[in-house]
Amino acid sequence: MKLFDVYPLFDITPVRGDGIYLYDDKGQQYMDLYGGHAVISIGHSHPHYVQMLEQQLRQIGFYSNSVKIPQQQELANKLGALSGYDDYHLFLCNSGAEANENALKLASFHNGRKRVIAFEGSFHGRTSLAVATTNDASIQAAVNDNANITFLPWNDEDALRMAMGDDVAAVIIEGIQGVGGVKIPSVSFLKSLRSMCDQYGVSLILDEIQSGYGRSGHFFAHQYAGIRADMVTMAKGMGNGFPVAGVLISDKYKARHGMLGTTFGGNYLACAAAIAVLDVVQQESLMGNATKVGSHLIEKLRGLPGIHEVRGMGLMIGIELDGPCAPLRGKLLEDYHIFTGTSSNKNTLRVLPPLTLTQTQADVFLNALSSCLKLTSVNI
Repeated sequence: MKLFDVYPLFDITPVRGDGIYLYDDKGQQYMDLYGGHAVISIGHSHPHYVQMLEQQLRQIGFYSNSVKIPQQQELANKLGALSGYDDYHLFLCNSGAEANENALKLASFHNGRKRVIAFEGSFHGRTSLAVATTNDASIQAAVNDNANITFLPWNDEDALRMAMGDDVAAVIIEGIQGVGGVKIPSVSFLKSLRSMCDQYGVSLILDEIQSGYGRSGHFFAHQYAGIRADMVTMAKGMGNGFPVAGVLISDKYKARHGMLGTTFGGNYLACAAAIAVLDVVQQESLMGNATKVGSHLIEKLRGLPGIHEVRGMGLMIGIELDGPCAPLRGKLLEDYHIFTGTSSNKNTLRVLPPLTLTQTQADVFLNALSSCLKLTSVNI
């Protein structure tokens, strides 16, 4: 049997990870500044993370949500305390797309409406409703066509004001657009969005799947604007590689048995992984590190010739060139063994390292990037 060929692959086979580094089957070391789409939050094979998973596996790995799983409440308590959303409720699931599906469904359950507002450049997942709110026709099948979705320009308060109405169930927006090229919503836009959602009884869903869990220097990126969401969706960095996701839910949404459900969500191993991540983020002050090292990176990047624009917050950074970034990305990987990422904007390179990245390691990347900018054929 062959694998279904949907992924373009590098000819690299990682067999071990340690901190920000990967090692392939030939012993070559790579600096991982992409973390598998911002998934590796506390570094590869962190000792506390490995210990927590090993210990849990020796006891029990799985049972369904038909029994009490105390680790779920432990996770909820730690997550609430660290995120500042301790008065919300937690629903656990498996992936970012699933988190967004459940948040959108819950919004519609709550107000009985159908229309959803999303934004140009958005990415919310690949399942039915999540992909319908994703602004990329190339990954939408005919069955995903949904007339209830309204896409608006990014950071456009006038367009938002015209589109909002009492038929809208929810607005879904990323704390920082990731796939769209690391675009940050303005403080005024987020405040207007919060105000208009309150005015029309609309659920405000903050998709923090890529931008959350300390990556921006805040626990959730939207917190820099001083607003609160009605629901916050999480995944990626939540489990440092273990599939786990969740929705933080305001207490204005009332639960009933059978309303939402999942087989694997919140299982023992997923909770162990997620608790370990929170432990490390707190104990090693990784949000502060993301702010410090990210600010250093952004400042130095803006001083390099050949870069059109640098966008970012903390360790979520987009580097926009004057031409396609693919040659530069290839050069970084081939000559300097550094993983970076792309975006739907083909000129923008994404940098999403583990939050443990040091300034010394950041400078290694800056030196490599500077050399590559001088050597690539990118139109700069």
